[in-house]
Amino acid sequence: MSAHACCGRKAAAVQRGFWRRASGGAFSGALLVLMPKCPMCIAAYIALATGVGVSVSTAAYLRQGMLVLGVGALGYVATRWLRNAAVLKRVRN
Repeated sequence: MSAHACCGRKAAAVQRGFWRRASGGAFSGALLVLMPKCPMCIAAYIALATGVGVSVSTAAYLRQGMLVLGVGALGYVATRWLRNAAVLKRVRN
């Protein structure tokens, strides 16, 4: 494997880093897409998975928490990507 002239890193290490960074955004996006849309569905999923019933109001709070977590993670990944893109742009110029 040849090293990059600019930084001396090997090409395989760069490829692994790309997939590691990309997987963070994919997980956040999948969480947002697959999230149940109503509190009753969340309550049913929890009951099916654990055997424990939760109230609809608790399920509504869980849904809001999952939404905030997913949007926050997606925003974090987007911010890191933009910051890295800006650094690379400065290095190239």
